[in-house]
Amino acid sequence: MKVLLQDVAYGFRQFRKTPGFTVTMLLTLALGIGANSAIFTLVNAILLHNLPVTDPRTLIRIGDKDDCCVNDGWNDEGDYSLFSTDTYLMLKKNLPEFEELAAMESGYAWRPITVRRAGPQTVAKSVIGTFVSGNYFRVFGLSPAAGRLLADGDDRKGAPITAVMSYDTWQQDYAGDPHVVGSAFYINTKPATVIGVAPKGFYGDRIDTNPPKYFLPMNAMDEVIGAPYFNDPDAQWAYIIGRVKPGTSLPALQSKAGTLLRQQFATLKTFTDQRAQKVLPRTHVVLTPGGGGIQNMQQGYKDQLKLLQWIAALVLLVACANIANLLLVRGMGRRAELAVRAALGAQRSRIVRQLLTESVLLSGMGCLLGLAVSYLGAHALLALAFPNQQNMPVSASPSPMVIGFALTLSLVTGILFGLAPALLAARTHPAEALRSNARTTAHGASFLQRSLVVLQASLSLVLLVAAGLFVQSLKKAENVDMKLDATNRYIAHINPQAAGYKVTEVEPLYQTLVDRFHAIPGVLQVGLATYTPMEQNNWGAGVKVQGEPDLNKGASWVKGSAEYFDSVGTRVVMGRGFKPQDTLNAAPVAVVNQEFVKQFFGKRNPIGHSFGSSGPGQAGRDGAHEIVGVVEDTTYTSIYWKNHAMYFLPLTQRSGSASDPDYHLDQDQSMYAGALVIQTGHPIAGFEKTVSETLASINPNLTIVKFQTFRQQIDDRFIQERLIARLTSLFGLLALLLAAIGLYGVTAYTVVRRTPEIGIRMALGAARSRVIGMVMGGAMLQAVAGLAIGIPVAVFCVRYVKSQLFEITGVNVPVMGIAIGVLVITAAVAGVIPARRAASIDPVRALRIE
Repeated sequence: MKVLLQDVAYGFRQFRKTPGFTVTMLLTLALGIGANSAIFTLVNAILLHNLPVTDPRTLIRIGDKDDCCVNDGWNDEGDYSLFSTDTYLMLKKNLPEFEELAAMESGYAWRPITVRRAGPQTVAKSVIGTFVSGNYFRVFGLSPAAGRLLADGDDRKGAPITAVMSYDTWQQDYAGDPHVVGSAFYINTKPATVIGVAPKGFYGDRIDTNPPKYFLPMNAMDEVIGAPYFNDPDAQWAYIIGRVKPGTSLPALQSKAGTLLRQQFATLKTFTDQRAQKVLPRTHVVLTPGGGGIQNMQQGYKDQLKLLQWIAALVLLVACANIANLLLVRGMGRRAELAVRAALGAQRSRIVRQLLTESVLLSGMGCLLGLAVSYLGAHALLALAFPNQQNMPVSASPSPMVIGFALTLSLVTGILFGLAPALLAARTHPAEALRSNARTTAHGASFLQRSLVVLQASLSLVLLVAAGLFVQSLKKAENVDMKLDATNRYIAHINPQAAGYKVTEVEPLYQTLVDRFHAIPGVLQVGLATYTPMEQNNWGAGVKVQGEPDLNKGASWVKGSAEYFDSVGTRVVMGRGFKPQDTLNAAPVAVVNQEFVKQFFGKRNPIGHSFGSSGPGQAGRDGAHEIVGVVEDTTYTSIYWKNHAMYFLPLTQRSGSASDPDYHLDQDQSMYAGALVIQTGHPIAGFEKTVSETLASINPNLTIVKFQTFRQQIDDRFIQERLIARLTSLFGLLALLLAAIGLYGVTAYTVVRRTPEIGIRMALGAARSRVIGMVMGGAMLQAVAGLAIGIPVAVFCVRYVKSQLFEITGVNVPVMGIAIGVLVITAAVAGVIPARRAASIDPVRALRIE
């Protein structure tokens, strides 16, 4: 320990003697380790994080897919992750291998609730709430922060409506007022009691950009949000998680659950269809670890985060090559010192240990700076990846795992890239101390130093090519003709059902909305729809054209008002759009897009034909909607969704045939508009406030769920692409900068080592331009060698990222050309500075050096 402390103290003295070297090393390490730690912060918080619950390792989810939100029908693959109420109760009863099974709503993000505390002058707010089984908190092993949590008695038919508030909501909206517990609220205009506050840090059963603020018993679903699917044995809406008993065999449990599911499905109306009966034997479930909760968000970001981690690792490798080069240069500069130490009896192992101690010290200090960089970088990454999200349960603060990752990374960096320079520097002989002033025409940098520069250049090219491809992909995606017009258009999401409106009351409400907003100066169009083009939402159904064979195909569908198509900028290309006369009691009509015509009619004229839903129990009901118009193929949901067949129905007409005995108007959720699309003649300042006041003047409970411009909604669909493009560009430039520094350093070191030789050449008549060419030739040769390695590596690596590129399958000439050009120019700039310095050497002074 005494010797180690001596080595550490000596190392710090060496750092103080060479501040330029020390600062360069620390900055290089900080950038390399910081970039990796910042990405790992997100990887840990999103992909590796467990729920803040008791013993998450024993939690098991029944299912393995990201299904949302309410499904019916069958799955051709037979893999199910979403279940009906009846199926949940059956599994809960027949799987004693679980201590308990809890159910939770899969699609709460699409069904916000309106909450108002009872009392005078209280304001209604649209917030996220979720419906869960009565044993939900018990399964997770949680205790309340205040009051009590949901119990089985709260989750039964006819029980008074109760709710548990999240801890963040309690603090942010009510300042931690203890009197909130037990107080009366109105949830979707229904009286309810807040019985408790969830524990601090608990954000629900999944990581989400907008976690629930209220937890309600699932038996209150139908009463509170009008969810007839809760009692429908064929409708799948719930995720299931449970805690397995010790010693349970998961393969056997999975097989048993699959058998029970097949038996349950065999009794359902869905599986009376002959096609469904063929896939019934394939019905199964996959049990997955539930400690991290429902993995919807993790699955959505997994590939991007892994890609960024690999890119950051390449940047660290470039930084490490720089560090190794700096240590080699420093080691060569200390050969005389080391030779003297060897002459005085120092063992080679002792010298190597001293140099390694200095290397590890530098990496440790670089780690501390890297953690600061990663903290700032993680905050920036969160802002880029999740803009405008305030309550997302992902923290940029370094966790113990992130700190451990950074420390391990720095230690490995210090040892791995400090060992070779230490061994080389320690290969000295005492006699060298006596020959230190002998005349020499040294050839400058070693082969290892040049190889490290070549490695940096090749990796920089790979990162530059990656950056170019992702930027090009983003530009292509953003410039797709979506057949939309976002100019001076605003979207206000609303929830009439949460404001207390029944299905039979929405038609006059919609007319009132149109009239009130048209009365605002500057408003041109007012459209209403169940959902809008570029929000992450989709409703789908099977389609059967009347009088024709069932093609076993489906289409997405949207309901809209008379001005809807004009409000989003979609053109009618054949027939007509919707009219104000297309009301509940008028003849049912539909408008389809061009892809729908292509798939179901080919080149025939679809106007006048009728269609309905396909599937079990739909025979004879294929004439539900008559096609009266065709619109162009507007992009909905995502530009990556090709061949997207769609049909559109009038907002207040039935979503199915009036002759369907299973159809009940009062249960038709599609009657509720989810969004207002407002076109104005010019931008209107403070328009959100105007919209909010207009809605409140109609009904105080009619609140804005979300407000944004149409352009913002479209831009939100490219957040991940924009994040990848920006970060790959940033990392590519960082790697290029480090490579340039490395090339400059090696070239400058070569010039210093060859100063006597250059002086002799110039004394013998060598022209200044020839000296510049000689030095530049050596620098550019290393850059060309890097290109020779980097080009095929870049071409090879594209196959691993092309799935994340939009309509790009390989490296194209412009991207490769630009990357090569940038690298060559950077190498030339890095080499020309020491080259000009070499050409300015005074031959007489150079010879006097010896």
